Amino acid sequence: MATAVTTPEIVTAPEVVNGAAATQPVNLTPSAMAKVKEIMATQDPIPAGLRIGVVGGGCSGFQYSMSFENAAGMMDKVVRFDDLKVFVDATSAMYLNGCTVDYVETLEAAGFKFENPQVKSTCGCGSSFSV
Repeated sequence: MATAVTTPEIVTAPEVVNGAAATQPVNLTPSAMAKVKEIMATQDPIPAGLRIGVVGGGCSGFQYSMSFENAAGMMDKVVRFDDLKVFVDATSAMYLNGCTVDYVETLEAAGFKFENPQVKSTCGCGSSFSV
């Protein structure tokens, strides 16, 4: 009896991860999800999801980026938080592993706050970081 040999399947589609999964690259608080959905609802056309990434720049080397996207890229992880899709590219996922994004409103300012266990130091203004 011959043994069948199978070759591994090459996956070229984005990897979809449930927001509650332990392997997700980023987590959003309920406050952050609500604010993203509120902003998305004002866009025309309404985007497919939110892209969260890490880009080079700033005084410490890296900065966070957030933008709306109409589709996931080929190498993206797609994290679902109920009906909100968050796209994270493979490189950014390494730097965001375990990161929580919150939306904070104070008397002085309002905005998204990243709490990232990968960060070793931040710059004085708090807008960039190093790992």
